[in-house]
Amino acid sequence: MTELEDELRAIVGPAHVLVDGDLRAPYETDWTRRFTGSARCVVRPGTTGEVAAVVRACAAAGVPIVVQGGNTGLVGAGVPAGGEVLVSLTRLNRVEPVDAVEAQVTVDAGVTLERLQTHARAAGLDFGVDLAARSSATVGGMIATNAGGIRVLRHGSMRAQVAGLEAVLADGTVLTRLTGLAKDNTGYDMTQLLAGSEGTLAIVTRARLRLVPLLPARAVALVAVADTDAALDLLAAAREQLATLSAAEIFYPDGLELVRSYAKLPAPFGEPAGAYVVLECAGRTDPTDAVLEMLATSDAVIDATVASDRAGLDRLWSYREAHTEAISAAGVPTKLDVCVPLGELSALVTELPGTVAAVTPTARLIVFGHLNEGNLHLNVLDTGEHAEEVTDAVLRLVAAHRGSISSEHGVGRAKAPWLQLSRTAEEIAAMRRIKTALDPAGLLNPGVLLPA
Repeated sequence: MTELEDELRAIVGPAHVLVDGDLRAPYETDWTRRFTGSARCVVRPGTTGEVAAVVRACAAAGVPIVVQGGNTGLVGAGVPAGGEVLVSLTRLNRVEPVDAVEAQVTVDAGVTLERLQTHARAAGLDFGVDLAARSSATVGGMIATNAGGIRVLRHGSMRAQVAGLEAVLADGTVLTRLTGLAKDNTGYDMTQLLAGSEGTLAIVTRARLRLVPLLPARAVALVAVADTDAALDLLAAAREQLATLSAAEIFYPDGLELVRSYAKLPAPFGEPAGAYVVLECAGRTDPTDAVLEMLATSDAVIDATVASDRAGLDRLWSYREAHTEAISAAGVPTKLDVCVPLGELSALVTELPGTVAAVTPTARLIVFGHLNEGNLHLNVLDTGEHAEEVTDAVLRLVAAHRGSISSEHGVGRAKAPWLQLSRTAEEIAAMRRIKTALDPAGLLNPGVLLPA
């Protein structure tokens, strides 16, 4: 065991090879606390060259690798199953100056979303993806999972922001394509292939990212509606009338009650409602009047509150963004991230409680998500020994509604056995051929994405 570790120490320095159990422990359990495993060691390279050398050493020894960014993943893809070398990319944290003419920037894979946002905004620009885990989630992990977040409605998911990548293949070969050209039809698009591949094809070490205009004027509305159908009616009105619409989120009474208890928030309205929608508009000028006018003309609105000042924006967003932490504080959830056509969303929401209760009547279901994309985050607390049965029942229900078992969190290890619900046998076979071509020994994130 020590021969490989000694080689790794020579590559990254003794301080960055962790073999002691207590030092490895923070890397070996995911954010949900549901997925955990024991790594052979944790290695923290600081450059692309060091990543490549680490990969070559592991390949020569025939030892598999698990890749980890900020460890905010929710499907078990970034923690070891047992015996792998865990490669943490958090030391890859350099940012280059913003290219204002191209509206692009090149950053290392270990840079957090929050730091990227701060860097872009200092140059008068912004980054198009935002999510609640911004302080910990890293660029590399977001590319690997094709992360979405709250502003997909306006800017698209993570792969839409990626103009180029640097990545290390399973044999240590380094691919570098960071020119960021607007048009480049010179063969296969390796950048888009690696986006969403969950570390199974290569290790992303740097990225050339597109930036968007910085829009300083924002307005947020928290709206009480009767149910999911009413929320969709409100969304349709907002998309038609609000050219500056940038986010549309949904949550339900059970989630609101949990968030209020956890974050000590007051009731947002005098009377409870069947569902709640958060709408955000962003522009160069204050969009508040347009938001108020839209709300006044929508029959879906039961009650609403609107804010445009920083404190008010944060206060209204907190009812939605505190969901993940409140759920985690309540227990270890079975977390499922799914997407269905908007025409199927209301039926899915209606059928979910009964589907879960049929497996385990005492479980608690908390639902929230990104309304515009039909993307729901399903969190089932108190599943006990029935987590796999709940997963199976829910994902089969989603498939019956023409949905996807993974919207933005990835498939990971958690949902790999159910991949056939969203992909045909022919598609899975083609993906296996790609995996075999780039990683013939199966050393990168074994067991992730593709079912065993």
